[in-house]
Amino acid sequence: MRVLVTGNRGYIGTIMVPMLQNRGHEVVGLDSDLYERSTFGDSVPEVDTIRCDIRDAKVDMFRGFDAVIHLAGLSNDPLGDFNPSLTEDINYLATVRVGELAKEAGVSRFIFSSSCSTYGAAGDDFLDETSDFNPVTPYGKSKVDSEAGLTKLADDSFTPVFMRSATAYGVSPRLRFDLVVNNLTAWAFTTGQVLLKSDGTPWRPIVHIGDISRAFIAALEAPREAVHLQAFNVGRTDENFRIRELAEIVTQVVPGSHLEYAPGAGPDKRCYRVSCDKIKRVLPAFEPYWTARKGVEELYKAYCDVGLTLEDFEGRRFHRLAHLKYLIEDRIIADDLRHLKQAAAPSEDLAQAAAGN
Repeated sequence: MRVLVTGNRGYIGTIMVPMLQNRGHEVVGLDSDLYERSTFGDSVPEVDTIRCDIRDAKVDMFRGFDAVIHLAGLSNDPLGDFNPSLTEDINYLATVRVGELAKEAGVSRFIFSSSCSTYGAAGDDFLDETSDFNPVTPYGKSKVDSEAGLTKLADDSFTPVFMRSATAYGVSPRLRFDLVVNNLTAWAFTTGQVLLKSDGTPWRPIVHIGDISRAFIAALEAPREAVHLQAFNVGRTDENFRIRELAEIVTQVVPGSHLEYAPGAGPDKRCYRVSCDKIKRVLPAFEPYWTARKGVEELYKAYCDVGLTLEDFEGRRFHRLAHLKYLIEDRIIADDLRHLKQAAAPSEDLAQAAAGN
């Protein structure tokens, strides 16, 4: 298939694109590349990319494609809280508009990167795709609204698919430290502490970005009747953990590390665990590989290879919200996150610095 991937130069997109290519798909990207200064380790995969904010996309950009995989957006709860109106504009209104443009251009399949954050504060019970939404952040609400808006576009020629991924983790050229497994492992590696900022009791489903990519590819390649207007929790049912359980895995993998709680650590209202039985049943081509322990081992090795420092970890390059604030302060992007001037060449990445280049 000929596939347009929005957000191809982001955390998940840089992993998904080569996997799509390895399956024989022709891939073009669409990305404003806000995080070009945030490359970690390996370089970003090269693929023809339309440099464009999704809010400014035009219908001609979507012509000639069989499918769109829509990853682009503000990517987590802190970013959503930073400016709720921007989250609505980018994650909801622009998403629905991208769906409308894709449909107008003749695209037949639209795979939307939704989130288990739609379930929000849900307690200890397992949730499946029929469970009620209860988002507790602007990010989660934007995903709920986007699914509703895209649902209205569905017809015999246009198939939306909603991929509700669990909390992502794993190594990427556009690594993020504002994700729980990546973050705890980085704390352990750079300080010897596995620092919990909550009391560790909330449940969280997790999924490696490689398995997210496998799930999207399975949805892309599945028969239309299997996925038309369907939602899928993306992950593994046995990969739901309390935060403290994840912290304990990290201490077991990272030598010399120990568990600590931040001063004033209390409960986190984001608490949910999900069943991923449907995707296993409906999309048997999806065969997840990763577990939490394998993922922590991968992260630990990457941090060792690069020589991650506390300054790198706590700095602005790999924390999405801090990086965007820096870009705004430096007048590289406007308050609405659109580019103001031609971007400079990306900074030297950590791998080059570690090699002394």
